[in-house]
Amino acid sequence: MKTSPILIIGKNAKTGLRVEQRLQALGYNTRGVSRSTSPAFDWEDPTTWRPAMEGTESAYVTFYPDLAIPTAEQTIRDFVALAKEVGLRHVVLLSGRGEQGAERAETVLANSGLEWNVVRASWFMQNFSEGFMIEGILNGELMLPAGDIVEPFIDIDDIADVAVAALARPELRNRLFEVSGPRALTFAQCAAEISEAVGYPVKFTRISIEEFLQALREEGLPKEMLWLMNELFTVVFDGRNSKPTSGVEEALGRPATDFSEYLRKVMASGAWDRSGLLQTA
Repeated sequence: MKTSPILIIGKNAKTGLRVEQRLQALGYNTRGVSRSTSPAFDWEDPTTWRPAMEGTESAYVTFYPDLAIPTAEQTIRDFVALAKEVGLRHVVLLSGRGEQGAERAETVLANSGLEWNVVRASWFMQNFSEGFMIEGILNGELMLPAGDIVEPFIDIDDIADVAVAALARPELRNRLFEVSGPRALTFAQCAAEISEAVGYPVKFTRISIEEFLQALREEGLPKEMLWLMNELFTVVFDGRNSKPTSGVEEALGRPATDFSEYLRKVMASGAWDRSGLLQTA
């Protein structure tokens, strides 16, 4: 095994956590960094980058808050320039499907002269169980500004497996893997399948983007996240990503995980168990 650690930028993020765990299980040394680690890594403070990056040759990179934001392209350009300076040779970048800003950032990496991979992902299934939608599910009503557009939601465990394969297998380098689940669903269909799994009703209610953003404002969501949510629901979520892709199978030689299998995993974890809520209500 290589002695130089694999850099994980965003070690506490949904995918970063899983990528680091998998690499360590395979015997790789890792250096997981975030704003709270030592050394720290903060995308908004470039002075933190060099200490985190020095001594590493490959990296898994998640960008905060999202590659779709207008400043991401230049930030990735600056990051790539420093990577070349410090001897980092291979970057695996997590990206999002259908985001023009993200595609510009991908192009910067692909044209950088570094070895590269892009894992361009659909919406995460885990947003229902580890993200902003879990509260609505526990309360029995998922309220979102989404209609009948379908999305082939991706299991984050698949994203992590693809990223690890890209890091560990040189023959996969310099390739884009566009990853999704095998089945496209509306949010209403997801709510129906979740209802069946959990044994309590989870209703889907379509609301306006204004109502949605106002609710997020009241929860104290920062401006850049409000911008991102507006971008995702008004621009990206227009049907452009509705078709499932074969990226998981291309990288791993197995099918992508179905939403039904994801439901089984969440039920086993207890994330949607309302017993504690009902006792304190």
